[in-house]
Amino acid sequence: MALSIEDIKKVAHLARIAISDADTSATLTKLTGILGLIEQMQAVDTTGIVPMSHSQNLSQRLRNDVVTKTNLRDEFQKNAPKLGNGSTEPAVADGLYLVPKVIE
Repeated sequence: MALSIEDIKKVAHLARIAISDADTSATLTKLTGILGLIEQMQAVDTTGIVPMSHSQNLSQRLRNDVVTKTNLRDEFQKNAPKLGNGSTEPAVADGLYLVPKVIE
């Protein structure tokens, strides 16, 4: 794919990049080289080659799926605020915290 100086200036304008006339020729050379490399890579026959998810054949070390923390919900809910109206029971029901209704 052949690029021109006008193409470089148009891309720079679209990207909102200020580019001087001296820099356009250097940028043209670099972009032409990059596009040439892409064309070379696309020309390679890759039929029969299985796609890889990683460049190296590695596997992740996984830890054992073991419970490390105990369920302390009942202990935490003992610290819940009291129901009020003279009751000494914590404001919990069925394992959930009871809160005042704030939306009608």
